[in-house]
Amino acid sequence: MILTTTETIPNAEVVALMGIARGSTVRSKNAFGDLFAGIKSVFGGELGGYTKLQADAREQALSRLKKDAEKMGANAVIGVRLTTSTITQGASEILAYGTAVKIK
Repeated sequence: MILTTTETIPNAEVVALMGIARGSTVRSKNAFGDLFAGIKSVFGGELGGYTKLQADAREQALSRLKKDAEKMGANAVIGVRLTTSTITQGASEILAYGTAVKIK
């Protein structure tokens, strides 16, 4: 499965548009991690726990995007985008979406 943010894939021809593929996940931070993040924010620097949480959430959203595209019979997704939104205090959604296509 090819995922790309571009609208075309070099040396490939789009032969069918399958529809919009999407994958999302909602993640929340934990209170224990918040305590350390609060302390760390006083001194500055990267909040490694939150960085990992967001990276894992992006990978899960992309994995779900691939599965959704495969269900449609696609072998590639073009125009892939990632968005995030706050669901509630301390929880956010990562959404991956794009156009599922068949290429040859």
